Amino acid sequence: MLVNHFLERSAERFPDKVALVCQEERLTYGEIEERSNRLARALTAAGVQRSDRVAICLENSPEAVISVFAALKAGAVFLLLNPSIKAEKLSYVLNNCRAASLILSSRKAEAIRSCWAQTPYLRTAFVKGDAGNAAADAGKQFFSLEVWTGDASGGAPVRSPNIDLDLAALLYTSGSTGKPKGVMLTHRNICSAAGSVTHYLENTPEDVILNVLPLFFGYGLYQVLMTFHSGGTVILERSFALPHATLEKIGGERVTGWAIVPTVAALLLQMDLTAYDFSSLRYLTNAGAALPVEYVRQLRQQLPRAKLFLMYGQTECIRTSYLDPAEVDRYPDSVGKAMPNCEAYVVDEQGRRLPPGDLGELVVRGSNVMPGYWELPEETAKVLRPGPSPGETVLHSGDLFKMDTEGRLFFVSRMDDLIKVRGQRLGPKEIEEVLCRMPGVVQAVVVGVPDPILGTAIRAILQLADGASLTRQDVMAYCAEHLEDFMVPKIVEFCDVFPTTDSGKIRRQELRAGS
Repeated sequence: MLVNHFLERSAERFPDKVALVCQEERLTYGEIEERSNRLARALTAAGVQRSDRVAICLENSPEAVISVFAALKAGAVFLLLNPSIKAEKLSYVLNNCRAASLILSSRKAEAIRSCWAQTPYLRTAFVKGDAGNAAADAGKQFFSLEVWTGDASGGAPVRSPNIDLDLAALLYTSGSTGKPKGVMLTHRNICSAAGSVTHYLENTPEDVILNVLPLFFGYGLYQVLMTFHSGGTVILERSFALPHATLEKIGGERVTGWAIVPTVAALLLQMDLTAYDFSSLRYLTNAGAALPVEYVRQLRQQLPRAKLFLMYGQTECIRTSYLDPAEVDRYPDSVGKAMPNCEAYVVDEQGRRLPPGDLGELVVRGSNVMPGYWELPEETAKVLRPGPSPGETVLHSGDLFKMDTEGRLFFVSRMDDLIKVRGQRLGPKEIEEVLCRMPGVVQAVVVGVPDPILGTAIRAILQLADGASLTRQDVMAYCAEHLEDFMVPKIVEFCDVFPTTDSGKIRRQELRAGS
């Protein structure tokens, strides 16, 4: 099975069913299939070959979804980019993967005119709207993205058939340092993960999935892919910047599933949820970062009818584990067991499997694991190492976990975020959990910072609820009551809002570097 089959099979089964709702637009599976076929033919006519890379730099929109499937239908590899990406970084990514074509908005085309001359591999650009002066002297071919308004005859272009080992996507991750790395994902990777996740979420054609996460973030992209896999409907929002309007849509569109991240949960839990209709909501999922136990408790209390799936994954393996919602109240600090068609275990520094309860690095094994980073053999070799079977590689996640006797996983820390104080190693999550339970605290982040005496000191940064008034002394006293003395933060600071990535993750590196 190939990823473009998600759309094609659902369009065959449900041609007149609404597949995508975005602002005022409502598109059926048949319409998306037809438009993506037309764009695929246009890409082919513009010279896009099998396995070429097609970059998509659009905000959450029907055009972005159509472009993904069009690239796949043309036999190409798609990559989704942050629409706010700067010219220098865009040039790097386009040159790094030698993208043959770029799909973007006219506003972005004008803003990045300076990069056209610096992208020798890029041959064509499809522009949403009028390219205007952006095309002047660029040495590229510019086309209107609205090619699907033309000839309706014909289906997808005829290509040498892709196989499931071919690349389907490149997802670039910036990480904390260095240049962005392109995570290669095959059709098999994506189909395997989508099949497993839709299985345990029990997705059906009746599901209506709300997505407020950006499509260039793997978690957001998979909301669309999995919905199309199961034949449901996806409500595609630009962001969660207007929480009231988004929550109104849950009742209005009869939403059954919603993917959130901790920063979305923090906003959600500051609102009066009794003012909205959640009667249709069957489940919530969380991935991207661990959800604090206090958030879990409050979500369960305020939305008791919605199942809560606590999950873990990385771009490099898409998804690894989930906690059965029936166990959430007993194990709110767990991300569950390995999902179907996946194995996860904990190893020591020598790569030996550890017994239950021991702290070590999580290793992931399965068909969801990437084949590597794009043209970075040394970086790939650091994380993909020999596995149990001859010739097999497994993913070393860089995350520290513990596992219980029944296989449940408990996230402790990113290895890079581990703090060593007075000879003790500790993960910031343990301290953050305590701080999030403190009345008046909305979010808390703990980082290690250099200290001339201790070597490393613990810094806690807190975001307070509206009207809350806490002092450093209040926080220190609370921590002293609930934590061992070496875990009590030396530095306590307050902020109105945390710096976050466009996918909603808190920028810990930035907080570590702050004074």
